[in-house]
Amino acid sequence: MPDFFRVALDDARPTAVLIRLIGALVLGGVVAFIYRRTRGAGEIQPSFPVTLVLLSILIAMVTQVIGDNVARAFSLVGALSIVRFRTVVRDTQDTAFVIFAVAVGMAVGAGHAAVALSGIPVVGFAAWAMTRRNGAVEAPHYLLEVKVGVGQDAESALRPALDEFAKDRRLTSLSTAKQGMAIEVCYEITLARGRSAGELVRTLNRIEGVQGVALHMTAAREE
Repeated sequence: MPDFFRVALDDARPTAVLIRLIGALVLGGVVAFIYRRTRGAGEIQPSFPVTLVLLSILIAMVTQVIGDNVARAFSLVGALSIVRFRTVVRDTQDTAFVIFAVAVGMAVGAGHAAVALSGIPVVGFAAWAMTRRNGAVEAPHYLLEVKVGVGQDAESALRPALDEFAKDRRLTSLSTAKQGMAIEVCYEITLARGRSAGELVRTLNRIEGVQGVALHMTAAREE
């Protein structure tokens, strides 16, 4: 273990503090990398990996501010209680990664980098193994609704984009909309690996004649 990770918790020298924060940045990046590699592309919120990195750094900072001072710890809890997080974590596995980032940041901030360096490969292997056991991350299922002008052949216009982004699709309904001025096509689709819902929506919106696109995540359909 490098000597610069063995600095005491009460060592507030700028160099020691900076080393801990850089260590939290690097190890938080590893946590975010593991998250990306063990989650499906369609399940990742773009800001979540960044949040994991920032969370590791912030927890390392807070740990150093608190040190061994119990009174300061309670003061910080009271001060931070004014913060309200409105974003709902969609998956319990995402919650586990939040705790993972917190634990890494706390370990680095407390000068116990060995705990973080030992825990990261163990947690990473566990996440990878569970993903493999479940047959890899199951691709999310969506209900796709597209409105196309009546002068367009809806299925022909949409087919290239759907062939590119959906590994499986099923036409569920075809109806008129906007008082007969548009055709609404509905599909149940499963995104192809490495493709995101946002990319699909943007691609469909660029197709000539498309007047609107709606994509709703659904439960996995039964075979």
